[in-house]
Amino acid sequence: MSAPATRIDNIGGSLYRIHTPLPPAVLPGGFSFNQYLLVDDSPLLFHAGPRGLFEAVAAAIATVMPLEKLRYVAFCHVEADECGALNDFLAAAPEAQALCSQVAAMTSMNDLADRPPRALADGEVLELGAHRVQWLDAPHVPHGWENGFLFEQTTRTLFCGDLFTQPGAEHPPLVEGGIFEASEAMRAAMDYYAHGANTRPLLERLAALAPQTLACMHGSAFRGDGGAELQRLAAALTG
Repeated sequence: MSAPATRIDNIGGSLYRIHTPLPPAVLPGGFSFNQYLLVDDSPLLFHAGPRGLFEAVAAAIATVMPLEKLRYVAFCHVEADECGALNDFLAAAPEAQALCSQVAAMTSMNDLADRPPRALADGEVLELGAHRVQWLDAPHVPHGWENGFLFEQTTRTLFCGDLFTQPGAEHPPLVEGGIFEASEAMRAAMDYYAHGANTRPLLERLAALAPQTLACMHGSAFRGDGGAELQRLAAALTG
């Protein structure tokens, strides 16, 4: 998979969105993949992306910081677009570790990752330097037993993975509206939610964090009342 259009944009402070659009000629309707780079004493990349995008994503990171300084590669759940290139990043950054849920480590990463992962318990906080990230278990929301999210407490950024997946290829780095409507249009065509009994309580738990930035994996990141967007999503899913 070639990615000549991969770009990196600062979306606030030490946070960068790395964006690769896939045009309709590559994927019908167009789509996009995002990674998020949080630069700190212990830099963190959220989503490794597919293996085919490693070189393009690595080159984007290198315009901001030395790739070998990367300390953590985090992801929500085990899927190619979230951790396909994980071992490539571990090879390029000698001190880097996968960062995931305890379930992900137990079921997959203890075997798949070339180095032992850092498995976080629900609610556990990890200090990166100026930033603190908290792991939040969210099994089956939207999918994957091992799924979870990271919340950066200083900037109130929720790395929300497949929540609010937006269709189409080209997306601005940061928007203040429209992600709920776009993601619901995507879900109407291809519903990727597990719709478990815990869906609404977990989304309400995320909303209670009052995130100010939603770092979406597909499409634009959102700046604004993230709690309200999460409540809208909870209502739409569980009505």
